[in-house]
Order: sequence, then structure tokens, then C-alpha cells
Amino acid sequence: MKRAFAFLATVLVLAGCYREQRPVKAPPAASGVADRSYAAREDTAVVNRYEENAFAVSQGKTWFRAYNCNGCHASGGGNSGPALMDATWRYGSDPASIFTSIAAGRPNGMPAFGKRVPEDQIWQLVAYVRSMSGQLSGSVAPSRSDSLYPGEPESRREPEQPKGEAPPAER
Repeated sequence: MKRAFAFLATVLVLAGCYREQRPVKAPPAASGVADRSYAAREDTAVVNRYEENAFAVSQGKTWFRAYNCNGCHASGGGNSGPALMDATWRYGSDPASIFTSIAAGRPNGMPAFGKRVPEDQIWQLVAYVRSMSGQLSGSVAPSRSDSLYPGEPESRREPEQPKGEAPPAER
């Protein structure tokens, strides 16, 4: 009995928990977006592996503040940039669309950050942005804010059902 318990305890300890793993090296690029072309392929679904890792999502929150995304998106509530905590997504709520928005930019205000921000940091930002509207599991979404922002932490927000919105006419 003691041997079985010791074996089971050892297996559980060795298995660890990917949710809190802090990788030293970035995982391979998400499937579907290759060689920083920023164009999501229609035939494959893009999976952001950072969305399963609490540390990566919290790093995305750090990058969100460090790159001053708050300046336009006002902690996700919207200001001169669109709100990120609601169900309305102009260019799509899937990881590939958000990645493209950050990396390649969008007309009428969103600058392209792909040449200045490393790809793994963009994927962490994508994971955090999706957590802001409750699209990630509460087990990986940040559970508290490091600021005095009075809103609910990402892990306690109700999931929003993304609604598409027609993009504004390009000039």
C-alpha cells in the first residue's frame, strides 16, 4: 500500500501542471501562421498554445501595459481604440485575427507592431486580449490586477459571445 501511494505521489509530482509552466524557450509558432506573413490561412484553424498557460497569459497582461495598449484601449474598456471586454469584434475574435491586428495593424488607427514586437510576445498579447472578454478558461486567466483598476479580474468575467462587425470602409 505504501509503495502504491509513493508511486502515485511521484507520478503526480513529475507530471506537473502545464498551466503554471514557465517556459524558457518560446513554443513553436502557432499552427496556421507561418514565417511572420501575418495572413491567417482560411483552410486551417489557428491554435494559440499560450492560451493554455497561466504564466503566458499573465505575461501578455504585462506586455499590454508595457507597450501602452492601455493608451488606446483603456484597460480593455475602449477609448480611442475599440473595447476588448465586450462581444463586438470588428476584425474577428479568433487568435489569428487578433494576431493579424497586432502584427500588421488595421486601418483607421491600429498601428503595425510586427516589426517591433517579437512573435512570442504577440501571441502572449493575443492570449491576454482573449481573456479580457472571457474567451479563455478561468483557470488560466489572470485572477487579480496589479493596479487600482476597479473592474472584475479576467478570471471572473462572464464569457462574451463574439459578434462580427463589418469593417469600416477603407479609403
